[in-house]
Amino acid sequence: MLAGEITDYGHPEDVIEIVDVPKPEPKTGWVRIRVEACGLNHLDVFARLGHPEDEGMFPKRSGCDITGVVDAVGDGTDPSWLNTPVIVYPCIVCHECEYCLDGEHTLCTEYQIIGEHVPGGLAEYVVVPEWCLEKRPHEMDPITAAAYPIAFTTAWRLVVTAGQLQPAETALILGASGGVGNAALQIASAQGGETYAVTSSTDKVDRLKPWSTVVLHDPTFIFDTLVHEETSGRGVDLVVDHIGERTWQQSINSLAGGGRMVICGATSGADASIDVRSVYQKHRRIIGAPMGNRRDFQQVTSFITQDKIEPVIEDVLPLTDLPKAHEKIENGDIFGKIVITP
Repeated sequence: MLAGEITDYGHPEDVIEIVDVPKPEPKTGWVRIRVEACGLNHLDVFARLGHPEDEGMFPKRSGCDITGVVDAVGDGTDPSWLNTPVIVYPCIVCHECEYCLDGEHTLCTEYQIIGEHVPGGLAEYVVVPEWCLEKRPHEMDPITAAAYPIAFTTAWRLVVTAGQLQPAETALILGASGGVGNAALQIASAQGGETYAVTSSTDKVDRLKPWSTVVLHDPTFIFDTLVHEETSGRGVDLVVDHIGERTWQQSINSLAGGGRMVICGATSGADASIDVRSVYQKHRRIIGAPMGNRRDFQQVTSFITQDKIEPVIEDVLPLTDLPKAHEKIENGDIFGKIVITP
């Protein structure tokens, strides 16, 4: 089968290869999926560029957002999955620790992500645990199914489960044209929130307006000043920040008294410097909210199926264009998601 592999750290054209490798066989409790589409995330780019927890083992096969048809099952697996169109919840867990028993799967002591810790879906076939399977709704096409699992499940966790955004509250969404950012903006709008979308690109302002009360064009990172101007000095109830080091203090400054800042990433760096008084003196809270649990995944799937929210597709590319896709994500030349079809 064909697969896209990262062979080293470096430029996409230099280190991403399309290779012919043996088709994997499912072990006990696992299934094999004939991949129809696989969405890309910043996780794919970080696998090529490296990150603090990266062990530097190559080759790597990323790809977390997987949809396709089950074509083989391992021992101990329900055979009725055969020929079933599925979407993959991309988290592997132990099912036995205190966190799994409480339904908080991303806190599992043995937590792994398909496409990061085990080979992912950027191939013609992939094997995953049976537990990770969700039947793909019959009204959902494969491209849509591959465009939402990581980004929209994370965004649901940020806005709804952890952020607890209520109707008529205000929410500020950073990086609102990216995968997680746009998902969070759509979910906040669907929840009845008053939304402030931040973008550094003039070209993306109009595209954000369908889900935004106000779009803040902010190429010089002064969005906290802009927020206070728009809210008559009050600030917002919720800030969604996945940028990290470059924006932390401005995000905190943008909060109203008692406001919440939810975080899921650090694409600009992890060494944030903040004035702690700006947190405790105004009763503000900072809440970590990475990839959501299985329930978050199921709830956001329901919202998409009901057409309350919809993943924005920037481009659909063949596996052979994987280097091009990496470059577009790394350069920020996208609005929404890139989906790869093997």
